Amino acid sequence: MAGTVITFGTFDVFHVGHLRVIERAAALGDRLVVGVSADALNFRKKGRVPVFSEAERLAIVAALKPVDEVFVEESLELKREYIQKFGADVLVMGDDWAGRFDEFSDICEVVYLPRTPAISTTALIEKISGTA
Repeated sequence: MAGTVITFGTFDVFHVGHLRVIERAAALGDRLVVGVSADALNFRKKGRVPVFSEAERLAIVAALKPVDEVFVEESLELKREYIQKFGADVLVMGDDWAGRFDEFSDICEVVYLPRTPAISTTALIEKISGTA
């Protein structure tokens, strides 16, 4: 499939699961655009600020070979606008969101990719901090 693929995430404490989803998303098109959650958005979603700042997370994701463009995702409610702004043909999300973004199938293909087993940023943070 050719075209632009868009995906979103916080990408905090970057790990192999993040890399795999980016690689798999990139394989679905010829251009990959990644929305990185703003610090404020992450706080609203998860009740904590990311370990790495918004600027650091943007820099890490932008440096990845499969990524063509990054931007700050300010709000979950703006996904339709982001899809349209970047001319995305495919929206890729983790399968933990399965069905939640089907409403965008009127403007692009929606694909839910399986998460990498036994890897999660929250679990890593808990392990590092000794709260796990």
